[in-house]
Amino acid sequence: MIFPPTPNELLHILLTQVIQPGDYVIDATAGNGYDTLFLAKAVGENGKVLAVDLQAQAIESTKKRLESALCLPRVRFYQGCHSQLAHYCHPETPRVILFNLGYLPGADHQTITQTKTTLEAINAAASLLEKGGFLSVVCYPGHEGGDSEAKAVETLIEQFQDFRVARYSLVATRRVSPFLLLGVKLS
Repeated sequence: MIFPPTPNELLHILLTQVIQPGDYVIDATAGNGYDTLFLAKAVGENGKVLAVDLQAQAIESTKKRLESALCLPRVRFYQGCHSQLAHYCHPETPRVILFNLGYLPGADHQTITQTKTTLEAINAAASLLEKGGFLSVVCYPGHEGGDSEAKAVETLIEQFQDFRVARYSLVATRRVSPFLLLGVKLS
């Protein structure tokens, strides 16, 4: 890793201190499976991961990545909108929920996360987390629709009274930089 870390690299560094073997965690936007694989390794053989994505291509890509790392059995998949997160994860209470917004790298960049459903999903995630659990959202304001979604997400999370939230981003970059919102649920 080159310092300073990207928002995703920093997230993984921080969550290695949080996630314990046997935990239940959620990747609400599985994408190409990098976060899902990180989570699957972190929870260990007795842990559980729920991976959600709207696109079949993302689910298949994630399954292949997990299979090659021998982590597939600890992950349950749901192909559908992250706004329905509360319906997918019951009855378990997650320790960590991750969102990586925007589009699926290597796929159609016109298919992006939508502000309305993302806000619904983040509200659901905030209510689902256990006390002391972590909510992570990596926002990508550098693409069409990404800026308004990022602003709406940050505004929503700033209103959460029972969370302590930090924002991390790189500066002095050539393009608009993604940023990480990482919150811990206090009560």
